[in-house]
Amino acid sequence: MSMEKCARVLVLGVVVCLAATAVGADKVHELLPKYGLPAGLLPDAVKSYTLSDDGAFEIQLSSSSCYVHFPSNLVYLDSTITGTLSYGRLSNLSGIQAKKLFVWVTVTGIVAHPDQNTVEFQVGFLSQSLPDSEFQTIPRCKSSVACRGAPAILSQPHLLSDS
Repeated sequence: MSMEKCARVLVLGVVVCLAATAVGADKVHELLPKYGLPAGLLPDAVKSYTLSDDGAFEIQLSSSSCYVHFPSNLVYLDSTITGTLSYGRLSNLSGIQAKKLFVWVTVTGIVAHPDQNTVEFQVGFLSQSLPDSEFQTIPRCKSSVACRGAPAILSQPHLLSDS
């Protein structure tokens, strides 16, 4: 095969891969129910995602900070979320925090319990189960430094100035 043909094949392969990724990004909310998880676990701001054969995933959000108000919790999502996807479970999570009283805690796992109509959120060795009805609709991502409390506001000096 000539060098020109090899280059064409390579370019065509890259274009096909990029097109598949772009189509897949729109389908992330359809993927979760296929794995026994509610579609509303992720906000509307998913820009792209990758999923490996071993279940390892990476999700990119379109905003640098994302706050989601669920009926019983305020949740913060980093611009990049990683973890492992298996049927009914997200494990080894990074990039998700939930506000409990006055403290932000890192969510390390999410497990669906369809027989109990609940979704369990794991924070280290602690967990909390919530009704799965809270996660049936895809939530809107909101950007608000005020949701993070005083430390976040103080880290943004321009918010404190009079100008």
